[in-house]
Amino acid sequence: QVQVVESGGGLVQPEGSLRLSCTASGRIFSQYNMDWYRQAPGKERELVAGINMISRRNYAESVKGRFTISRDNNKNTVYLQMNSLKPEDTAVYYCKVRWRDYEFWGQGTQVTVSS
Repeated sequence: QVQVVESGGGLVQPEGSLRLSCTASGRIFSQYNMDWYRQAPGKERELVAGINMISRRNYAESVKGRFTISRDNNKNTVYLQMNSLKPEDTAVYYCKVRWRDYEFWGQGTQVTVSS
């Protein structure tokens, strides 16, 4: 079982920035593929960004150029730097670990973009 913990959410004004962190347990973090998802009220959960074990990145079209995903294998942590935030970015953000046939989810962190 891999424990996944997100942090860094909060309330931010439009055009502001936040950095989310996701820490996962285990000695083989470098082998994990890591994804950030989000779910807004009344909407389905959607993939925001992903980074695989060789640091290849992918992004949803809606966040390209504004969000950056990165990882620090020494700290067992993946980050999501979010810039130029918009009200439509408001959601609960979840981190997911993918390793072989397994998936592990965190509990989520709330991001609210509002003036």
